[in-house]
Amino acid sequence: MSAPLLVLCALAPEEWALRGGDWANALDGPPVLARTGMGPARAGRTISTLLAAAPQGYGAVLMTGFCAATAPGTSPGEVIIADRVHSASGCSTATRSPDALAQAVTGLGLPVRTGPLYSADHVVRGHQRRALHGRGMLAVDMESAAVLEALPAGLPVAAVRVVVDTPEHELLRLGTLRSGLRAARTLRALVPALLGWHRTAVGAGAPRRPRLSTEPSEPSLVTYSSLPTLPQEAS
Repeated sequence: MSAPLLVLCALAPEEWALRGGDWANALDGPPVLARTGMGPARAGRTISTLLAAAPQGYGAVLMTGFCAATAPGTSPGEVIIADRVHSASGCSTATRSPDALAQAVTGLGLPVRTGPLYSADHVVRGHQRRALHGRGMLAVDMESAAVLEALPAGLPVAAVRVVVDTPEHELLRLGTLRSGLRAARTLRALVPALLGWHRTAVGAGAPRRPRLSTEPSEPSLVTYSSLPTLPQEAS
């Protein structure tokens, strides 16, 4: 059996959405789903702990969850697939097979954009978001760069995000709840495409025959409580 796929998200609503997805065709057993907490510092500490706790390593790593769009006209629920992740420190990390992932997402009937993602070290609003759009960034998050930069060289990585707020309607506005529900439904629906990316990224063949169950399988979950070396922080 190959090393498992590691799927990372930052927040509890993202974890809840991912758990509800259809994981039936996961390659070589269930993926590991872990929640990092919000921000680059927590994400960096979490991935370091996960790598140390898994001597066999991981076959691929996928960072996912919600994001803030930088481009005017973007709608909540649109999927952003990073072909490169830029950090506030100036580093840039390429992802594996973004076009194949975009094709799989399109096949699910979901709207998708492929391009650069910016990982900030703080919540980005207003003029800062417009400035990132001027630099060609499609969206901004706070965790992807910290995770990708900590991984061993050559490991297949992807960053796929779902827009939850836009320049026209930033978080904490009246539409936040509705936008969040739309983004959560999209994130749940993405799971088969994420598994298809994993198979493509590691060069595996066609998917095995699905389980004879009408219930979606659930990935194994690594939580803070099962990682005693990870510092406990308030939400």
